[in-house]
Amino acid sequence: MMTRLFVNPEPSDEGSCATRLAIALGLFIAGVLVLAIIIIPTASINRGMSAFTGMQCTSETEQVDASGYAEDSVPANYLEIYQKVGEEKGLPWNVLAGVGQVESHHGRWEGPGITEGHNDWGAAGPMQFGSLDGSAAGNSWGGEPVMPVEDRPEEGYGQDGNGDGVVSVYDPADAIPAAADYLIAHGAEDDIRNAIYGYNHAWWYVEDVLSWAEQYADGDYSTDGAIETAVNCNLTAEGEPIAQAPDELTQAVVDWALDQRGKPYVWGGTGPNGFDCSGLLMRAYESIGVTIPRVSQDQWNFGPRIEKGEEQPGDLVFFDVQRSGEPPGPGHVGMVIGDGLMVEAWCTDCGPIATREYDDPNRSEIMGFTRPLEDPDVKAQLEQ
Repeated sequence: MMTRLFVNPEPSDEGSCATRLAIALGLFIAGVLVLAIIIIPTASINRGMSAFTGMQCTSETEQVDASGYAEDSVPANYLEIYQKVGEEKGLPWNVLAGVGQVESHHGRWEGPGITEGHNDWGAAGPMQFGSLDGSAAGNSWGGEPVMPVEDRPEEGYGQDGNGDGVVSVYDPADAIPAAADYLIAHGAEDDIRNAIYGYNHAWWYVEDVLSWAEQYADGDYSTDGAIETAVNCNLTAEGEPIAQAPDELTQAVVDWALDQRGKPYVWGGTGPNGFDCSGLLMRAYESIGVTIPRVSQDQWNFGPRIEKGEEQPGDLVFFDVQRSGEPPGPGHVGMVIGDGLMVEAWCTDCGPIATREYDDPNRSEIMGFTRPLEDPDVKAQLEQ
């Protein structure tokens, strides 16, 4: 089945925090997820896209070998491109191959829009890019489906992947690296599952792509825990250690929160094996003997507010995520660790606790910051 609505999603923090209602109902999800954390470097992104620049990593993506099934079932030219692009972009080649299989059976599907024209939604090519202005899929390719490289507009993902001077949505050598850049721009380095969801808004689609990715890999392979650059990266863009707090007490809080990276997001979770956003922060402060409120809405009203630009590691950053039936106030919260980064438990089904940028235009609007250790109640607790 083909991608039909290939459009930029509106990122959402929905489902990121347990509410008072969830707590009152005792809706705590049990279970321990064992996550395989693979560290991959920040990949270069073509013009027209904003690069993920908040941190640097030192490890490279470990590309898996192709299974016998992949060698027998994926056309040789496609397999070569998937592997080459995966290596260059820092993405698992077999995930790209999974997208190509679900989208067009690696260019072999006989439906409309694979080798010429568009499908009913305006998508085209083996990776099914939106490439028709005014269509349901929009024009994420940018410009014409086939155009000279000098006519390529600034916006869009279309590119001349093989250097033949033509940008063609129908050429796998152009479409596959464009698809890789699309996944990167939609957060593949932080969370491959959610990036695939951005490619086509359906969780069945995500599972289908990842199922093919596992079949194409030689030996055991699983992306169940997502593939994160940000989970274990520990350096700023300048190469300095992140999360340098102003005092030992705050440093202990920050270090505890960072130590939870890689554990799963669990709605209503307060640890030790999984957390929701506010549960993670409550436990982080509890690790130094301090009690702060349980849910993000109450945490927002706890601790003095800090002006934007004055935040420091250990402060809390709140996002304007409000849903019907929840108490008023921010529905998502993370912990500032410096250099524009935070550690957070975020988004149901979206991956593990990780380090991410908070002042990002693709995220919900920031409501503000607080400093729990400056709250009078906390100071009283520490004096006891």
